[in-house]
Amino acid sequence: MDLNSYMRFVESVTSEQSNNVDSFLETVDKLATTSTVNMPLLITAAIGLAAEGGEFCEIPKKIFFQEKPLNTDTIFHMKRELGDIMWYWVNACRALGLDPNDVVEENVRKLKARYPGGEFDSWFSENRKAGDL
Repeated sequence: MDLNSYMRFVESVTSEQSNNVDSFLETVDKLATTSTVNMPLLITAAIGLAAEGGEFCEIPKKIFFQEKPLNTDTIFHMKRELGDIMWYWVNACRALGLDPNDVVEENVRKLKARYPGGEFDSWFSENRKAGDL
């Protein structure tokens, strides 16, 4: 298969909202009128979390695979990227109308249910109960 054939294949299995701005805007408008979610803020948060997460990951990648020093400068750089991640995370909470404290509490409940012994266990990590996302 040549790349142009692959490109046509990819287009055919991509949603109309991804291929067409009018369909995308129609979907956003429908969602905005049928929910209380702040759509622009949700999109901003989703893209920002991915971008900032990538920026954070770039630092340990360079430490582990490119011999970048692990020192106070690189730790400070990771600290700043974590702050950016938190900024977008809080915006995601805002977009969804969620209390950030409730999000953390739900995460604790989820992990306590996943690890009934109160400690990490690789068996439970790989063999999750139905509904454990």
